[in-house]
Amino acid sequence: MRQHIRPRSGRWKVAGALALMSALVATACSSGSSDADSGPSGEGQDPVRGGTLDIAYFPDNPTFSCVDPFQTYWIEHRSVIRNVADSLTDQNPDTGEIVPWLASKWEISTDGLDYTFTLRDGVTFSDGAPLDAAAVKTNFDAFVALAKSSSGTAFGASYILGLESTTVVDPQTVTFHFTQPNSSFLQATSTTNLALLSPASFQKTSEERCLGNFAGSGLFVLDNYTPGQSLTLSRRAGYNWGSSLSKNTGEAYLDAVKYTYVAEDSVRTGNLVSGAVDIAWPRNPLTVEDQELIKSSGGYIEARSLPGVSNTLFPNVTAGKPLSDPKVRQALYQATDLSTNAATVFGPDYPVVAGAFNSTTPYFQSQADKLGFDPDAAGQALDAAGWTLAPGSQYRAKDGKQLTLTLPVVGQFAAGNELLQDQWRQVGIDLQLKVVTQAEAVGIYKSGDYDLVGTYFTRADPGALQFILVEALANQKALAHNATTPEVAAQIQQLFVQATQTTDEAQTKQAYDDLQALLIDQGVTFPLFERQQLVGLSNKVNGFRFTSESFMSLNDTWIQQ
Repeated sequence: MRQHIRPRSGRWKVAGALALMSALVATACSSGSSDADSGPSGEGQDPVRGGTLDIAYFPDNPTFSCVDPFQTYWIEHRSVIRNVADSLTDQNPDTGEIVPWLASKWEISTDGLDYTFTLRDGVTFSDGAPLDAAAVKTNFDAFVALAKSSSGTAFGASYILGLESTTVVDPQTVTFHFTQPNSSFLQATSTTNLALLSPASFQKTSEERCLGNFAGSGLFVLDNYTPGQSLTLSRRAGYNWGSSLSKNTGEAYLDAVKYTYVAEDSVRTGNLVSGAVDIAWPRNPLTVEDQELIKSSGGYIEARSLPGVSNTLFPNVTAGKPLSDPKVRQALYQATDLSTNAATVFGPDYPVVAGAFNSTTPYFQSQADKLGFDPDAAGQALDAAGWTLAPGSQYRAKDGKQLTLTLPVVGQFAAGNELLQDQWRQVGIDLQLKVVTQAEAVGIYKSGDYDLVGTYFTRADPGALQFILVEALANQKALAHNATTPEVAAQIQQLFVQATQTTDEAQTKQAYDDLQALLIDQGVTFPLFERQQLVGLSNKVNGFRFTSESFMSLNDTWIQQ
């Protein structure tokens, strides 16, 4: 579903723009066309085959260059993978329903321990190997081995928790056996991280697969991946097993796709409006000014919230820390103006976060009524906690110690922090922003030398939060340990058990409803922003579609010649 974002009036402030950008801005401002609705030029027409789609991407991961489905978290690469490697199932982005794809049907045992999938006939990998039960077993045996050898740090490890064995029943039937029920596994089979590769791909090392040395069954073939520079795909001849969620289940309309990495947001937008690329894909939301520029140049915007954990702060509640007091944690909610933050940082149409999860996450329940801005109430809560404002003082103090909270900030994840700092200052809280590298951040988490830390997790399943808050599963175990008391941690873990170790849909929903309320009631999560993927497109790009993970499906995409 397309979300048309209409441009807003205002001054142009595109920092660091090239001379071409300045000229285009001036033209757009003087043309008076900024209020015109725009969209794909071929809407309602029959698709046309041919052409290369040029996409300018947010920069490549500088610390882990990897396009192997099971290993990578980088969302841009997962968007590429979606068009190179297919999955057993697919997930409807509108309803969250799991639908058949490479598997035509499945059965789940009454005890929730066995998942049996029947595969569709005639599917092959791009190296010619059949996609049969033996190939599926090769994939999942390799996944389990890599999860163990990486000590669980391979990203896909979180999707196969409790998987004990994979059995070939017959050439088209495969059964997965778990040591304990894992109701989120069905959704996991729809993700890019459990996308399937040819058996020969696993004769390569994990490092070789990271660099694209593998064969998938998707509608495109990965031809080349040069980390930090570019990535190219070409159409797979004979492809005819696309997901039913696509209108086109056969060969791609496009001949090829080329991705380049562009660091500057303004340059990426400039390349789009000048016609040098067809799609500008940023990591952070497009600015209001860039949206206006794209619209006024005839392009259009697609937008969808990323499912999973929202842009959220997690506290350090260990003894002696200010946030060990629940009254102080409650004051943070009341001191934070989420609506103003969203509008100021990202624009007046930007959605306001309403809980620990983004709104596109299945089982999402808004907690907005608990997140209202009330600085007077915040001040009262802080007074009750013993943090008072002396006459003439800017910040509160208790027992001669100033109320100072430290937030480590890693590079690009700093949006809105100064605004938050100012809001909390109004109620007497000194928020110190400490800019650190990713490596430094890990050390800070382990030492506990912080009061708040921001993170998120992209997955169309609320179980994603386990890998932040459940210490036994979390990548950053110190962060999970520090985020709440042992008693509340036990409640959180039990709710995840109730949600995931059952085949009763009503029980899963109730557990996730209770979890989302608990996270706010106990001051475990402090949501700051809904995470939204905005994409700028040339009007000659037709058939754009977001997947349930808010990645890009290219099955229906074609270029107006």
